[in-house]
Amino acid sequence: MRTISPALHFAPELLLAAQGIRVAFFDVDGVLTDGGLYFSEHGESLKRFSTLDGHGLKLLKMAGITPAVITGRDSRPLRMRLEALGIGHVSFGTEDKKPAAQAILDELGVGWEAAAAMGDDWPDLSVMQCCAFASAPAGAHAQARALAHYVTRAAGGFGAAREFCDLLLVAGGHYATLLEQATGHTR
Repeated sequence: MRTISPALHFAPELLLAAQGIRVAFFDVDGVLTDGGLYFSEHGESLKRFSTLDGHGLKLLKMAGITPAVITGRDSRPLRMRLEALGIGHVSFGTEDKKPAAQAILDELGVGWEAAAAMGDDWPDLSVMQCCAFASAPAGAHAQARALAHYVTRAAGGFGAAREFCDLLLVAGGHYATLLEQATGHTR
């Protein structure tokens, strides 16, 4: 059996900027989903989520980084997915996201200097601007990409959040340990 070593590499200045993160904020539409609005013939809202992204959120929790979701929408599929992932810090139907993020930070006893955010459009900019580290998925609006320290290669709903999670895990020194645990190997 061969040893698995980390396959991810990020620029050193990016890793320095992302060190010390204790909470990561995520938008939903365009970040955790592809941003499309799908409706059944009965008018029910449908969402498509990536399992890669879901596992990334779980890995953040395992590393002691709290994932938090702030979204302008609310739907049963979204609530079901976040509940399945064990995401406890969520603000639904939130148009002004900065006060919602501040409330979560206050609850956790964490400041903006230990926060990161991933967003894709104007409603996310205030949170992205205040956080120590910001990311946007490929395909995000130009303003979100311009504000981001890192723009993912993957699109929203197709592994962008996982890429962001992996970057935070590498920067925090957690990635290799979690990989060893997952594969049952030690160095």
